[in-house]
Amino acid sequence: MREVVVAVPGMVGGLIRHIKSLQGMCHDGGWMGHLLHEAENERMHLMTWMEISKPVMWERALIATVQTGFFVVFSLLYMVSPRTAHRVVGYLEEEAVTSYTHFIGEIDAGRIENVKAPEIAVAYWNLDPESTLRDVVLAVRADEALHRDTNHHFSDRIRAKRESLFEDMDTNSNKPHIKH
Repeated sequence: MREVVVAVPGMVGGLIRHIKSLQGMCHDGGWMGHLLHEAENERMHLMTWMEISKPVMWERALIATVQTGFFVVFSLLYMVSPRTAHRVVGYLEEEAVTSYTHFIGEIDAGRIENVKAPEIAVAYWNLDPESTLRDVVLAVRADEALHRDTNHHFSDRIRAKRESLFEDMDTNSNKPHIKH
């Protein structure tokens, strides 16, 4: 059920930061691209699991309802405390890494059939055409670990009042530098 809602935080964060950037007529500090990429990546996780599990109509309706409710609640949280919102997502992603590790164990133990990977997963993660469910779970788990670290990092940056990701760029190089 976690994959049903985890595409929401990146989109919410990207949207809210986009609006603040427009209203403030200033750069967002480089966050939007990261957040929207995370949302897209999590959407692909959901699309992959939908391809594998083939939910029926009432399950799809339940998914849409849960996503809508989570969107509202998470939007409010992000508007009130983006730092807390990113920390919550970091913890959700930590749980995802643990869950996918258990999933791999179940596949390895033979309790879950190691079926052929769906085409959507093979194409998205550039997997070998002969890849299996285990390969997909490994790819998804790696994504979740990255999202965990990124969201904890974003929360830490907000706490330290270092929200511009450009602060860490080498300003003495000949590379283009974006003013923030």
